[in-house]
Amino acid sequence: MRRRRLSVPPAVAFRLVVIALACLALARPARGDAFDHYTNPVLSKAIDAGAFQEAKQVTPAQLLENDRVLPGITSAFLVVKTNQGRNAKLLVRAARQKVDAERSVPIFLVERFVTYKEGEEQTVLASGRSLSLFPGFRLSLDMGQVVPDSLGGDLRFVVEGDKASVQPVGKAKLYLVTRALPDVEPKKGPKLVVGPKFEPKYFNGTYKLYDDGRRSGRLVLKVDDDGSVSGAYYSDRDGQKYELHGHVGAPPHSIQFTVKLPRVEQTFQGWLFTGDAKALTGSSRMADREAGFYAIRVED
Repeated sequence: MRRRRLSVPPAVAFRLVVIALACLALARPARGDAFDHYTNPVLSKAIDAGAFQEAKQVTPAQLLENDRVLPGITSAFLVVKTNQGRNAKLLVRAARQKVDAERSVPIFLVERFVTYKEGEEQTVLASGRSLSLFPGFRLSLDMGQVVPDSLGGDLRFVVEGDKASVQPVGKAKLYLVTRALPDVEPKKGPKLVVGPKFEPKYFNGTYKLYDDGRRSGRLVLKVDDDGSVSGAYYSDRDGQKYELHGHVGAPPHSIQFTVKLPRVEQTFQGWLFTGDAKALTGSSRMADREAGFYAIRVED
């Protein structure tokens, strides 16, 4: 049986493409939660200031007592200074793993963890979700893996009779966060109001950037009075920060900026929507490769 091939008139195909692009432009990028706001500089400053409670061990009762410290999150929040001197943050809770119909064993459940690369703002060395730490095993936050005793690790889960606790290993330091830090969440900027005449200052803000379906990240743009552009691009892959520079052009809703990557530079040429300034779209060039991109404004 031969399949009938459907043909789409060019005008219809064009309208479908326009609708698809409109849907992308209207998609609202997800904002980070309270856990995401505790970046490497925030953790370092809080540890140095003694804002976190250092603990030799943390029990299931302590986890339950402090399981709603961060707004909107129902897990306890731990911070660790690893044996390699790096900052790590964890969302955790005590749980039990069923063995059979009659037996279960206590476990230390790590719902999320992030270990930052030293000296960087948001660059992630290791991260993970849904790790179960059983008695007798350890968690290496530098490696991002559950490991046996012979490989050291940074945390261990200890069960002695009816008592259980998570404890730091070696030179690692464990901190129980008992209250959220003030002023961690980024302050909201003034609400953007687009007037009848487009102004370059409308570019200012944070965007979710999608680059050729291959890369994505957070784009921060700042336009000075002379039209020069500065800011940064934070990769979704590992949080690495890359500086950028550029300028707004003519017409005033056009912009060109270059991101300095480790081995190459990538130049973006784009246009901001003049109706609401909520989306930026255009093309980019990296070495000899040209591609398309779009960016959606992240609104407060």
